[in-house]
Amino acid sequence: MIDNIVTGFGAALSAENLLWCFVGVLLGTVIGILPGLGSATGVAILIPVTLTFDPLTALIMLAGIYHGAQFGATITAILIATPGEASSVVSTLDGYRMARNGRAGPALAVSALGAFVSAMVSLAALAAVAPFFARLALDFGPPEMLAVMILGLCTIVVFSGRNLLLGMGLGLLGVLIACIGVDVGSGTPRYTFGQISLFGGVPYVEVMIGLFAIGELLNQLHIGLAEPVKARFRDLMLTKEDLKRAAPSTARGTVVGFLLGCLPGAGTTLASFMAYGVEKKLSRNRRKLGSGAIEGVVAPDAATNAASNANFVPTLVLGVPGGATTAVLLGAFLIYGIQPGPLLFENQPSLVWGLLASFFIGNVILLVLNLPLAPVMAQLLRVRYSIMYPLIIATSLIGAYSVKNSMLSVWIVILFGLVGYAMKRLNFPVAPLVLGLVIGPLFEKALVQTSALAAGDSLVLLSSPTAVGILVLALVLVAGPAAVKSLRPGRRATHPAEADTGSDPAAGDTAPLVAEAALGAGRARGDDDSTHPRPDRDRDRPDTSTERRS
Repeated sequence: MIDNIVTGFGAALSAENLLWCFVGVLLGTVIGILPGLGSATGVAILIPVTLTFDPLTALIMLAGIYHGAQFGATITAILIATPGEASSVVSTLDGYRMARNGRAGPALAVSALGAFVSAMVSLAALAAVAPFFARLALDFGPPEMLAVMILGLCTIVVFSGRNLLLGMGLGLLGVLIACIGVDVGSGTPRYTFGQISLFGGVPYVEVMIGLFAIGELLNQLHIGLAEPVKARFRDLMLTKEDLKRAAPSTARGTVVGFLLGCLPGAGTTLASFMAYGVEKKLSRNRRKLGSGAIEGVVAPDAATNAASNANFVPTLVLGVPGGATTAVLLGAFLIYGIQPGPLLFENQPSLVWGLLASFFIGNVILLVLNLPLAPVMAQLLRVRYSIMYPLIIATSLIGAYSVKNSMLSVWIVILFGLVGYAMKRLNFPVAPLVLGLVIGPLFEKALVQTSALAAGDSLVLLSSPTAVGILVLALVLVAGPAAVKSLRPGRRATHPAEADTGSDPAAGDTAPLVAEAALGAGRARGDDDSTHPRPDRDRDRPDTSTERRS
């Protein structure tokens, strides 16, 4: 394997490949920043440009776009609560709150560092265990995938905070919205209202732009525009305490992201949600998640980057895409006359290992580009919101229209913008809704395939040891915290959703809810007001502290 790695770096370090790797990473970062594009669209648009390139050079550039877009999407999620990709949604939970607290620089820097570390670890694991995970992926049939989706739905408990019924209801609503489109089993259109554009389902990009960007802007207009964030330069830099807190979260996010990324079709979005759910259970600062905790930024971003690398396990070894972008890249492989599959590592080792080496080089370039620029990019928050918000709205609507060149996309953004605004005002958590929307199509596909495979056997899930193990893990996730607390002397059992939250800023009654963190900036009694008091509004508020104490 050492010889293959040396050969790969020898191919990737040529002047031409280094140049196009840099171009790909730079273009990917810009594509990720622009709402509505995303890595899959960016790669698809630029494939024709690479047709005259050497296959390895072309793939290196396209892979650079893929990795660059992952970080670019996080930039806007942290700074302006507008995730560029579905996988960046979780970054808004704590990242935007950190930005509103004047710590946008550390949020961006720790995101870049966490992504880099997870990339290095996941690439080493990818090179070492790709054949093993290929065999494991072959054993992962519909029952096992259905069990994984059930585990994903169980994480709704984590995101629901104290109100479990509300969280489950919103998660179910997300699954129902995901049912819009063509039925997987029969091919019959459902809830499309005669709109051919909805046959493919409600697109994630438009929903995310509406829920987060437009919903937050409407809320800011309701409560009054906040003053721009004014932070001292030293507050824009990472501290030793930040790094100490980020290290274990990076490790956990990397493991979760890599394991899920190796599964065909799992993608990066589920990995980011699962990593955040793990932090809600295992992090020492889990009660601060949702109010600007650095663990809530680094863990999902580490998981996303690890999953984006691990997605190449099923893509290269099995010829089965791990996600949307790797599906486009799989098409690029075929265009260049390369057949992915078990024999690819043996037939074209220089190409495969050169591509993997370029992942390492691309992530180094990303770190060198973005880490020093994190404090500079944080200065975007100094722009007056009366100038920034119209630009965000215009960019969001144009980005949504550009996805399908359809006004329906614009109306979807506006509709979900109103939904996001209503959820913001009602303090509803948005994360369960998004999670249901993301998992819904994957759950339905796995359920239909499992039902066909079972042929009437209602215990098909229990016939697979792997599926049983995953279901046990889901049960532990839901009931474990309550069971542990019930065994503690002098403590009564609590609801599973409350078991580890207490006065959780993400779910409690004394601080902002997860919904607020997910939707972005502060509310009338949130961070904006505490950081920048507004006497003209606050002096007329009745003092309710006595009522609260009573």
